Amino acid sequence: MNYAERTLLDKLDNLVLNASKKDLQKIQELDVENQLSDGSFYDSFLNSKTLVNQAIRKESKDYSK
Repeated sequence: MNYAERTLLDKLDNLVLNASKKDLQKIQELDVENQLSDGSFYDSFLNSKTLVNQAIRKESKDYSK
């Protein structure tokens, strides 16, 4: 994992830690679905239309280029 990826994961961690009760319920649902599909929680979070912070999505796309 490179520095850019670690930075994005830190931002995701902060979003989860500071999420409202409503958002935590959505995150939990996403996590359960993710566990059943054997995917990456980070990728699932980025692909979520209701949870993702747009700044993180943009940074993720920028780093993957």
